[in-house]
Amino acid sequence: MSVEEELKEIKELCELCNNCSLGETRTNIVFSDGVPNHKLMLIGEAPGYNEDMQGKPFVGKAGQLLDKIFESVGLSREKDIYICNTLKCRPPNNRDPLPEEKEACRAFLDAQIEILKPKIILLCGKVALTSMLNTSSGITKVRGQWFEGPYGSLMMPIFHPSYLLRNESHEKGSPKWLMWQDIKEVKRVYDSL
Repeated sequence: MSVEEELKEIKELCELCNNCSLGETRTNIVFSDGVPNHKLMLIGEAPGYNEDMQGKPFVGKAGQLLDKIFESVGLSREKDIYICNTLKCRPPNNRDPLPEEKEACRAFLDAQIEILKPKIILLCGKVALTSMLNTSSGITKVRGQWFEGPYGSLMMPIFHPSYLLRNESHEKGSPKWLMWQDIKEVKRVYDSL
C-alpha cells in the first residue's frame, strides 16, 4: 500500500470519528494539506473557521502568512510540506483544544507521523508544542531549538503565524525576526537531508 493510500485510509476513519463532542459541531474534518513526504511535516493547533469551511489547514490569514514564510526560503506546501493539526475538528469560538479533545484525536496524528516518518517536524504554536513535547516551557523559551522526535525526527517549535500577525515589528529580537531566523535554520537542515 502506498503512503497516499495509507493516509487516505486514516482520513476515512477520521471522517467517521465521534470520539469527542467536536464531531457533532464540525462542518468538515481538517485532515491535512500539502504533499505527503518524508522530509518536512508541520503540525498546527486546531482548525479555525476558514479551515472548518474548506476542510484544509492554514487557509485563513495565518495560513497565507505561513505560505509567505515558507516561500521566503524556497519551500511550498504544494511541493515540500505536509501540514496537519493536533485536532482535526474546530473547537467552538476558536478556543484552545481541551485535553480530552487532543487525546481523542491523537491516534490520527500519530498515524500521520508513523506513515510519513518525517525527518523534520515543525510544532507550530503552543498547542502543538505541548502535544508533542513533554514540557511546561512556553513557546517563546523553546522556539527555534531542535528536539528529538518520533522515528528519529528533529522537531522544532515555531511561533504560530496568528501570533506573528498580532506583532507587527520586524526589529531584531521581535517575533517576526525570530521566525525568520528559525525558518532559515529549518531550510538549512532541510537542504542537508
